[in-house]
Amino acid sequence: MSSTPTALERLVNPAGLPTLGLELPLDNDWGATRLRADPAAGRPFGVPDLTRHAELARLADASGFAGLWIRDVPLYDPEQFGDAGSVFEAFTHLGHLAAVTERAVLGTAAIVLPLRQPLLVAKAAATVDILSGGRFVLGMASGDRPVEYPLFGADFEGRGATFRRNVGILRAAWATRPSGQGLSLPDVGLGADRRLEVLPKPTGRSIPMAIAGHAQQTAQWISQNADASLNYPRPLEALRLKTREWRQLTGDAPKPYLTPMQLDLTEDPAAAATAIRLGLRTGREALIDHLREMGRLGVSHVSFNLRPGDRPVDEVLHELAETVLPHFPAPRAATGADAATTR
Repeated sequence: MSSTPTALERLVNPAGLPTLGLELPLDNDWGATRLRADPAAGRPFGVPDLTRHAELARLADASGFAGLWIRDVPLYDPEQFGDAGSVFEAFTHLGHLAAVTERAVLGTAAIVLPLRQPLLVAKAAATVDILSGGRFVLGMASGDRPVEYPLFGADFEGRGATFRRNVGILRAAWATRPSGQGLSLPDVGLGADRRLEVLPKPTGRSIPMAIAGHAQQTAQWISQNADASLNYPRPLEALRLKTREWRQLTGDAPKPYLTPMQLDLTEDPAAAATAIRLGLRTGREALIDHLREMGRLGVSHVSFNLRPGDRPVDEVLHELAETVLPHFPAPRAATGADAATTR
């Protein structure tokens, strides 16, 4: 029986270069052309076009991108946020992606854990893990949209404590216990003698968990309880400080540092990189240099959000695949069928 790499291991190049992924939806609804055209067409701001979602996901997977990431936005809020995220319900969408892709790691960036019942999250996450052949990373956040919490019966101010409790429940739900023992959750009065279980169990000992931002926790707690840091993009000097802190906290057991980045890839390959909100507008040559520096600072994986761009998404995917991805190879990932034979 051969050993199958974990989903996180598939995102880490041992050579120290970052692997590259994409954040869905694969749309350019924040680009200048769409921003001008959408009002006339009656399309609200921040709601992407999903008509080609499966086709573009297949293209990204076949092109060699290491990961595909989706966001969890429970309610579209055009007044305060104006961003519908990936639109589809996260775990339903992941099940679909597991069926239409073969190699890319599937991840959430990130599930709003305090708004969800943790035993159902455990079941849904393990289901995606099984259906994808062990290609799933559960990114989690505490959430930042106060309006959602009372609507879900949750406490916004107490979301940090809820987050910590729910992480513990996830770990307990995924654990494999000795025969005759069940899930034990003393805080809710459930003892092991009741022999209740959450099924299915993950493909490995647990599902890799990445914590987004601070999630209302200390950096030390995150370093001890997460399998990876999923942190927001920063200018290189600020990134240097953040990755140094992460290395210091996880030095005895190094853990990956993952970051998303908004990308507007220009047609001119030699265009200099300029900062945009949470990312760059750049030609591919400066992008390659920037990614190399991110890897040198300790970033294991970068996922691109292409929504600020103005070029057709498939055109950008082809350019990235042909000219940028070869500089940042991902470890060979088993297909879902391969993984099924090695478990």
